[in-house]
Amino acid sequence: MEDAIVLYPSPAIGHLIAMVELGKLLLTQYPSLSVKILITTPPYDTGSTAPYINSVSATNNSITFHRLPTISLPPSVSPLRETLSFELHRLNNPHVHQALVSISKTSAVRAIFIDFFCTPALSVAAELNVPAYFFMTPSASNLAAFFYLPFIHRNTTKSLKDLDINLDIPGLPPIPAGDMPNPILDRNDKAYECFFNVSTQLPKSAGIIVNTYELLEPRVVKAISDGLCVPDGRTPPLYCIGPLIASDDQTGGNVGSHACLTWLNSQPSRSVVFLCFGSRGLFSTEQLKEIATGLERSGQRFLWVVRSPPSEDQTKRFLAPPEPDLNVLLPEGFLESTKERGLVVKSWAPQVSVLNHGSVGGFVTHCGWNSVLEAICAGVPMVAWPLYAEQRFNRVLMVKELNVALPMKESLEDRFVSAAEVEKRVKELMDSEEGNSVRMQVLKTKAAAIAAMSEGGSSRVALSNLVESWTRG
Repeated sequence: MEDAIVLYPSPAIGHLIAMVELGKLLLTQYPSLSVKILITTPPYDTGSTAPYINSVSATNNSITFHRLPTISLPPSVSPLRETLSFELHRLNNPHVHQALVSISKTSAVRAIFIDFFCTPALSVAAELNVPAYFFMTPSASNLAAFFYLPFIHRNTTKSLKDLDINLDIPGLPPIPAGDMPNPILDRNDKAYECFFNVSTQLPKSAGIIVNTYELLEPRVVKAISDGLCVPDGRTPPLYCIGPLIASDDQTGGNVGSHACLTWLNSQPSRSVVFLCFGSRGLFSTEQLKEIATGLERSGQRFLWVVRSPPSEDQTKRFLAPPEPDLNVLLPEGFLESTKERGLVVKSWAPQVSVLNHGSVGGFVTHCGWNSVLEAICAGVPMVAWPLYAEQRFNRVLMVKELNVALPMKESLEDRFVSAAEVEKRVKELMDSEEGNSVRMQVLKTKAAAIAAMSEGGSSRVALSNLVESWTRG
């Protein structure tokens, strides 16, 4: 009977890719292993996963996907995406149990690796006596914040959104309470309850795998490993095995023939600012016009991925947005006046390929952790413009701790960013002493990433220790 591990990712494309990359990495250490991935079909848009799954299936015989039955969510569930995800996975537990039992008939299941949104599956793993590990797609710093949340909760009666203070979390710079991950800002919200539950369950796992590397976040990795982030309980073993990055040809886009790469070929070295905000990074029409005006005034070369604004129809809030009409969304004459130094791409661009192109010298990003790692590994400095989830927290980390980004500053009232701020930050990133300092730091972190993933590097050692932790059991 073959040895197998089960991976249980959240269905969002970024979480799925990171989990699959973990499976592929484990196969380099344990080639005879069989990797089984449980796929959930959610009732909301998570990005196009089918082409990616088909690509992985066609190229990796040791990885197989098991699609779980579709779940119907009750109308009473909160419309917040994070709350929907937790409820989806709670209702999925019977199907996860059935899948594990079925897999066990032909394979010896040595461990299950779960996304933190899939925390309800811990009880299934315990019932079947399968070691359960968490896989954190965010940073080690985010992990520290979640570990520390019960301590914060006990020592204040107010919601984080109502606290005008900096939080002192071991291993981290001072974190403004309002910059903590969005779902935990309001302790009266259902999402807070879900994430608080994750915080209490993390220490019960067999170990926690994080998509980072020790030299990127050394202070917080040490604080977690020393038990400082769980003051009153057990800290499970920590395995920093990153950076895990997928190539663009696995995400479903036609990379090789994408027009933006041809356009980049004609641009000077390190001259182009790339603006891309992830699959859920949607702006209002008003904000898109401000970005356009700022880019035009900056005089910098740019490659900008534009998506349609979010729908005002609440029944369509979880559907993929339609293709953008650039003539309607952008200022009149903008495309014509900037055509010599700028290119606007609709909806999608091959981000990894773009970041690694020699013409790209800066990246305006929504601060998703996958994007941050991709930029670091490409040696591209960033402007941090957070939009949702844990991204404001990431901005603090990127600017204050890692020194790999300049901050985009928003209006305090509505988080709107003016054209003047866009112009200022783009110019600063590409042509200033501050921008050059960030660029030099990013190149150092890139070198450290290469070392971590090389033979004998910290991430390779952590991977070996991870495999040993379940094979010796």
